[in-house]
Amino acid sequence: MGVSAKTLLAGTILSAGVAVMPAGAQTAPAAPPAVAPTTAPAAAPQSVPAVAPQVQRTIRSLRVEGAQRLEPETILSYTQLRVGSSYTNETIDQAIKDLIASDLLADVEIQGVETGDIIVRVRENPIINRVIFEGNKRLKSDKITKEVKLAPRQIFTRTAVRADVARIVELYRRQGRFAAEIEPKMVMLDQNRVDVIFEIREGPKSKVRQINIIGNEVFSDGKLRGEMATKTSSLMHILSSNTSYDQDRMAYDQQKMRQFYLTEGYADFRVVSAVAELTPDKKDFIITYVVEEGPRYKFGDISVDSAIRDFDDKRMAASLSIKKGDWYNAKAVEDTVEGLSETAGLFGYAFADVRPEFQRDRESLTMSLNFHIAEANRTYIERIEITGNTQTQDKVIRREMRVAEGDAFNTFLVKRSQDRINSLGFFQDKFEIERKEGSAPDRIVLSANVEERATGELTLSAGFSSLERFILQASIRQRNFRGKGQTLSASVDYSSYSKSVELGFTEPYLFDKNVALGVTLFRRDFNAFNYIGSDRNTTYSQISTGAQVVAGVPLTEYWTFSGRYYLAQDDVSLNEATFYTDGVCDRVKAGRYYCDAVGKRITSLVGLSLIYDSLNSRLRPTRGQRVVLGADFAGLGGDVRYARGRFNANKYWGLGSGFIFSLAAEGGYIHSFEKSRDPAVDTVRITDRFYLGEPQFRGFDIRGVGPRVLRIRYTGDPKLGTQALITDREQFQDDALGGRGYYLGKAELEIPLGAGAAEMGLRPSIFIQTGALWNVRDPGKTIDFEQLLGPDGKPAVNADGSPTLLPKDNLIKDSFGRQLYLVSGSDPTNGGSLTTCQVGYSPTSGGPCAGTSINAVYNIPTQPFYEQFLGNSARPRLSIGAGVNWNSPFGPLRIDVSKALLTQPGDDPKLFTFNVGTQF
Repeated sequence: MGVSAKTLLAGTILSAGVAVMPAGAQTAPAAPPAVAPTTAPAAAPQSVPAVAPQVQRTIRSLRVEGAQRLEPETILSYTQLRVGSSYTNETIDQAIKDLIASDLLADVEIQGVETGDIIVRVRENPIINRVIFEGNKRLKSDKITKEVKLAPRQIFTRTAVRADVARIVELYRRQGRFAAEIEPKMVMLDQNRVDVIFEIREGPKSKVRQINIIGNEVFSDGKLRGEMATKTSSLMHILSSNTSYDQDRMAYDQQKMRQFYLTEGYADFRVVSAVAELTPDKKDFIITYVVEEGPRYKFGDISVDSAIRDFDDKRMAASLSIKKGDWYNAKAVEDTVEGLSETAGLFGYAFADVRPEFQRDRESLTMSLNFHIAEANRTYIERIEITGNTQTQDKVIRREMRVAEGDAFNTFLVKRSQDRINSLGFFQDKFEIERKEGSAPDRIVLSANVEERATGELTLSAGFSSLERFILQASIRQRNFRGKGQTLSASVDYSSYSKSVELGFTEPYLFDKNVALGVTLFRRDFNAFNYIGSDRNTTYSQISTGAQVVAGVPLTEYWTFSGRYYLAQDDVSLNEATFYTDGVCDRVKAGRYYCDAVGKRITSLVGLSLIYDSLNSRLRPTRGQRVVLGADFAGLGGDVRYARGRFNANKYWGLGSGFIFSLAAEGGYIHSFEKSRDPAVDTVRITDRFYLGEPQFRGFDIRGVGPRVLRIRYTGDPKLGTQALITDREQFQDDALGGRGYYLGKAELEIPLGAGAAEMGLRPSIFIQTGALWNVRDPGKTIDFEQLLGPDGKPAVNADGSPTLLPKDNLIKDSFGRQLYLVSGSDPTNGGSLTTCQVGYSPTSGGPCAGTSINAVYNIPTQPFYEQFLGNSARPRLSIGAGVNWNSPFGPLRIDVSKALLTQPGDDPKLFTFNVGTQF
């Protein structure tokens, strides 16, 4: 008789009162139940059935049958069965349990129990051939594979399958898909192999349909929901990623509600319960909070109790920002504790313990506070540890430290050291200098554990911008060359607007002294342009070749003095086919200022700058200010002479929660020392003036602000009375002239997004800007056209009120100044040819004339146009808008939508601008 695993498992679930008999034994038939009496007799003791004694036998032989992959010794090692050992029915039952629990076998049967010749028949669990996932679209198979335990060439067990189903369900729940269903299936193969298939029905993401708040009376549901990270699924939050249910987010929301109430004075506020209910269709959650607001408290008496003798308790209490009678605010209390700790650190107490002691008066609803500052020792810096820098030399980090070993501890100087190291841009974001206890109570160790990041940059990019059209850019830069903090760079830029090649090297600490020196070699090819309609026309080309040397010396911690020398040759040219007549720059075609700028000139310039910089980061500041005052003097040799002054100021405030507010202002003025006999000629050349517009003044086109000449052409025939001025601004010839002076101001608020958007490098902002560009001489009219006279002998005007102008003769002559004539088309031999003969024809200029044809003067009349000099005003322009910076895979991108609210005649507003593939 054999005992199988199925028989065993059935027997083990019998109730405790049933006797287990040895194999072959028989039980007596159960007596029929007695009829219940009408009156219940007294309870009598219940008899316990006798248990038959276990029969012990001895194993005479032992073998395993059915094993294919497993060795018999391996199978028997999971049991207590051995040849020569005694056994009972319980021993056999336990052996079957042990073998099933090994997860190696699908079925076990033991035979030969009566004779002692034990045969263990087994059926091994199959081997997994493949694990397949079907129906998963939101979760990739490789992500699920990392979580499940089943894998090819492992032993298949149903327990493992159930565990993996639970793991996959949990993965989907983390994504907010609570309706996900996983059905495992098994496909048997030959050689006792199996394919495991998980059929997945992902279902929709379970959204938060509704958030209910019960018990709030002071603040509305909408106000409290606004404080939460979780949002309800609606059109208002269609772009939000926080509309799905998340248990951790729900706990965070409770904390946010409590923080909100504590900042509003409700010190007794608590969340009584928070329940998230899944709808029957498993598509949505309904979250319900039950809250108790409690009464609102005000600050009572505020005092400071300091055990540090350097502090005057009353004076410190009077300087606190929180005052008696103000509404209680837990955030203000935290800020006060932090401020007192920082103050203690300024006096050298690194480990000052500031503890607020609360005294709540429920009757008067006041919260009195005593800030206790425990006794502490003045601390000194025992040593400064620098770790984690594998490439950057220690001295590069240490020279940015504002404290040294042996100095008294000072929180301000440590914070300043931290900001300076962050500004290097060599290490991880949010680097902090840690404080550790030293070898004595009055000793402290500063630990700068840095994590280096890549400082080499190789950029190969192509892009398109509204400013420069198609752009190709290649650059290589190492900001930490040889680990010494040096900067080495080379770049090549090409676009239809500009081309440049530039090499640069900067040594921030020359000869290990606090003196910075930078050298730049460059060649820049710049093409100015204007628009007539949608056609962009190049006006002048400027090729600059030269070098610049810059040196900077710090005066104090925040003040730096900088000097520079700039030497360059500028070659300004115009397209002769477009703007020249008879080999001379034609003012009618090019305009006065462009013709004046043509030629080669050498600029030798000395510049000085005074810089104040307290920014906490030069890469992405959130606090501090930077002011630059600069003056340039050209004329130390060279061909141009002028003085130019500029200022630039920026200030940043971190408003908390990721909001950054900034103010910026800049301006400049240039004065020429050259003189001109022509009062219409401005001695500051067009290439040296300031310009304003895109991209620095958003809301306006490139060079869209300031003095300009608009050349407006006529349509129609003046003699037929159909002449009129073109009214489409895009059809005007717009020549920006620049200005001698300008100013520009900006206020901007950077708005934080979620963690996902921050990782993508998205930084949206809203802004308002004002500025102006002005002070250039009126170039006067380029050409005076003859005005048509009316029947009354007075100058005629068109229907739009503009003067009726006739085309101006433009008699064409040869290089010797001889008038050219056009041979009549009636001449069979030379019709249509040009000659210097008024009558007849000569193939050579000025040669003898032969023939009798009467020729017409060769005249290419200049069609009339009307010029306006506009924009030369210091009155402010104003624009508002919103934009976003994105560190895209294609390079930095900036998109702005801005509206010009205040303009001056001639300004060129622009609503939408973007730049990609180039720095901005």
